[in-house]
Amino acid sequence: MLVIGEVKCLHCGYLSGQWVGPGGAPVMVELPCNGETLHAAVWLARIGRTLLLLLDSDVDANPPYLRELTARLYGGDEVTRIRQEALLGIGGLRALRALEIRPAVLHLNEGHSAFAILERTRERLEEEGMPFDDALRETALQTVFTTHTPVEAGHDRFPADLVERELGWLRAALRLDPERMMALGRVNPADRGEPFCMTVLAIRGSRRRNGVSSLHGHVARKMWQRIWPGRDEEDVPIGHITNGVHVRSWLALSMNRIFDRYLGADWPARQSDWAAWRAIASVDDCELWDTHEVLRRYLVDFVRRRAGRPELLDEHALTLGFARRFATYKRGTILLTHLDRLARILGDPARPVQIVFAGKAHPRDEAGKKLLQELLGIARDPRFEGRIVFVEDYDINVARHLVQGVDVWINTPLRPMEACGTSGQKVVLNGGLNLSVLDGWWAEGYDGKNGFAIGDGMVHTDPAVQWARDAESLYRQIEEQVVPLFYDRDGTAPPRGWVERMKRSIMTLAWRYNADRMVADYVRHGYLAAGGRLSSA
Repeated sequence: MLVIGEVKCLHCGYLSGQWVGPGGAPVMVELPCNGETLHAAVWLARIGRTLLLLLDSDVDANPPYLRELTARLYGGDEVTRIRQEALLGIGGLRALRALEIRPAVLHLNEGHSAFAILERTRERLEEEGMPFDDALRETALQTVFTTHTPVEAGHDRFPADLVERELGWLRAALRLDPERMMALGRVNPADRGEPFCMTVLAIRGSRRRNGVSSLHGHVARKMWQRIWPGRDEEDVPIGHITNGVHVRSWLALSMNRIFDRYLGADWPARQSDWAAWRAIASVDDCELWDTHEVLRRYLVDFVRRRAGRPELLDEHALTLGFARRFATYKRGTILLTHLDRLARILGDPARPVQIVFAGKAHPRDEAGKKLLQELLGIARDPRFEGRIVFVEDYDINVARHLVQGVDVWINTPLRPMEACGTSGQKVVLNGGLNLSVLDGWWAEGYDGKNGFAIGDGMVHTDPAVQWARDAESLYRQIEEQVVPLFYDRDGTAPPRGWVERMKRSIMTLAWRYNADRMVADYVRHGYLAAGGRLSSA
């Protein structure tokens, strides 16, 4: 089984070793590009038991403009983009062939890798003598496709002249005329004005297709229903497999020790068994609360060291966290809608609250950059001094401290634009609670007692009205539910109601939203069928 996905444009400087062949020469792949030959080295990274191959065009055999092709993932224009995706899909499959790896199943994540479908089809034409339609059908039967993007603009589309210029050689090898080639990437094959969509190619070239949460599955079926005219939306063959996180990568050591003690040392092998997590109910309240208090203190110390300001934050205060890519649909500043009201919440001396923000905007996302500027300006407001903190240079290390140390994780996407989201799943493992819009995984995970919800799942057609409604719900949840529950204590005892909700969150969510369960779902519902072990009907 092969997963061809998003990892495609890492510069060789980040990698530790280049794959070499039996004679000691570096393994290279080649494909036509702009009338020349594009060469790419194959670099190797071993991540646990996983072998990760990465393609690097920064080699002497390429002219300067092609050497830069893999320097930046999201840089450049549509010409750069289609060349990157040809290298990923076609070059990726050729790299496997060069290494004598012949996967039984191709698993494509997003449409960016979809040219692998055409490369595999070309192989069948040339090696097995199949007609094109038969070769494409066989390829599709052995291909699994996962879409992660519920926004139309997030799916790459290329005009016909660009497709012909860059991939005319592949079209000729497939024995197709230009219109037949374009039809493979069109929702309406007969519409000569429609561009070539990579996601459409991936959908047409696969037989097992899924979104990454239950709600996203509904969104994907609605978005792509026109590919199957005459079918009702609920009959569109796109299912869902909800994302999950790799537990041991995000779990604090102190929480791991609690799980070992109460679930048994073999709990990682049973992590997707709901019954295994029932033992969390027997965890001593004080032990769980004290462990979480220490994790919050670690977070506060980390933020202080990063900022070089030991006066920042309060290690005992209710700590809210918000960290992610600052895209407009994620609405990273909705918590700042009513500043006077927020100042009252954060400034209550008897029940203090603080917020830790982190994140980055895409280099070309000007709207996202403006959100960050707005946030940074408000964080400097004297009313919020030491209570709103932005941690710069967001990376995995920052994320790990945040998801392990916060009391409440805030997530405010514009429903239904969050395909899944996984940061809140990491928080669950470490005893934090989610306060989120009912979108992505939280729409199916929230049960009314294992966290907090923003809104009721209803969507208004006017984004401004939706913003106002969700902002009001967010403030009311913090004021009326989160703060009172957190500070409801009997002397020095832990907040019993809060700890009860922590336990329920772990018991009801940890077993469902982990990578062990996710991979098992892909095996059962995708790989076995595509590999010929089950019916593909």
